[in-house]
Amino acid sequence: MVFKINKDVELLNFIYQNSEMGVDTINKLIGIAEDKHLKKHLKSQFQEYKKINEKAKLLLNENGYDEKGITALEKLRTYLMINIQTLTDKSASHISEMLIIGSNMGIINALKSIKEYKDANPKIIKLMKKLLETEEKNVEELKSFL
Repeated sequence: MVFKINKDVELLNFIYQNSEMGVDTINKLIGIAEDKHLKKHLKSQFQEYKKINEKAKLLLNENGYDEKGITALEKLRTYLMINIQTLTDKSASHISEMLIIGSNMGIINALKSIKEYKDANPKIIKLMKKLLETEEKNVEELKSFL
């Protein structure tokens, strides 16, 4: 696969970072969630984000690029936000609401990226669309926990 250096790498790193945020956030919430049905759902979501994350990393590495993950500060901020927001409410409804808000942001960013990077390598666009579909599916499935 031949990359249009900057745009393809930018989009792949965007996919990598967004799926990494999904992996990290859901991994943290699996440990917090008390509802067994929600935990099962979260584990399934975790696997989806992980597949996308690994595919983005592989595509970057195969073409001689290192993935640029989310920064330690972003991870810390997310970790603290999750801890604060679940301190007094660990209900399936509350956790689902938090994830729906995050996935909706992911949907907006994915749609913008698909439009902005419309000339990117078709294989990368396909992976971006997979991330978008994953976010949309998550929102629909999480509604049942509200």
